[in-house]
Amino acid sequence: MEQNVFIAKDVTTNPAPLGLTGFGLTTMLLNLHNAGLFGLDTMIMGMGIMMGGLIQILVGMLEWKKNNMFGMMAFSSYGAFWISLVFIWIFPKMGLGEAPSPIAMGYYLTVWGIFTFGLWIATLKMSKTMVWLFGTVVVLFALLALANFTGSHLIHTIAGIEGVICGASALYIAIGTLLVDVYGKQILPMP
Repeated sequence: MEQNVFIAKDVTTNPAPLGLTGFGLTTMLLNLHNAGLFGLDTMIMGMGIMMGGLIQILVGMLEWKKNNMFGMMAFSSYGAFWISLVFIWIFPKMGLGEAPSPIAMGYYLTVWGIFTFGLWIATLKMSKTMVWLFGTVVVLFALLALANFTGSHLIHTIAGIEGVICGASALYIAIGTLLVDVYGKQILPMP
């Protein structure tokens, strides 16, 4: 007797470029503020909730569906980071708790840096562009934590400049991956 075998094929697209776009744009915008170009306002918070937060969490769930543990952990966690950061900024203004001290923020950023260092170790088995990207995220968290612990405006400004580079790196990978999909070949170098 002949048996029919059904083999399901995943024909969905790669969600990672969208998540990298959310991470990249939001990181660049916040760090343009950190570099001293403009104040912290609702523009950054709106971007943090939508692109940094909700889009990355959505992408994390899509990565889960594609059985990509790294993508699921990174995008979902950083999405939650952005939403929590906006809550840290707005809850005290709404009378919902006290604003964290600079030392507390230093520890908040430190634990995110430790988590990111673990992700960076995982990227050592990936492309050089991913190693670079996550290395810049580790450095960014370290600089921001140090700026909070010391109160140094100079370190905060340096963190802002480094954060713009970090965010631009994520956006570069996102656009590079998009172009491979659209053109069917590598357009931007991504070793």
